[in-house]
Amino acid sequence: MLEIVTYGNEILGRKAEPVKDIDDSIRSLAADMLGAMAGRGIGLAGPQVASPLRLFVTSVEGDKPRIFINPEIVLTSQEVVEIEEGCLSLPRLYLDVVRPESVRVQAWNEKGRPFSVETGGLLARVILHEYDHLEGLLFIDRLKDGKRDKALAQYRRLVKA
Repeated sequence: MLEIVTYGNEILGRKAEPVKDIDDSIRSLAADMLGAMAGRGIGLAGPQVASPLRLFVTSVEGDKPRIFINPEIVLTSQEVVEIEEGCLSLPRLYLDVVRPESVRVQAWNEKGRPFSVETGGLLARVILHEYDHLEGLLFIDRLKDGKRDKALAQYRRLVKA
């Protein structure tokens, strides 16, 4: 099983590289990522498993598991919502984060076929959260500086406990 890297690992702060070829190694990585997050989370990005590649997977209740390779955010709504988020790379930390309510994303699937998804609600939030990972951002980076500092202090206490 893949190991999920946690806060402090420098790969989480780097922008991921495009996938050049959608081959068996990419399909295997995506399948392993879906397996690694099963029962633990609803989204996982390449950098979270120490892969520098632009791909993420989602598994949101009420939706099929999805693989997004080289995703691009095409459109986000002007309407925003503040909802609690967590992250497998910052275990046990949950904070309210403001994000657009809906998103349109284009990507490639594991068969090398392009697709587009326009969605709102939880799936939109997961897509935006995982896309941030590909840009080298964590959900705490969406917080104002004071809240971010408090969140990191809280995380450090949780990790020590």
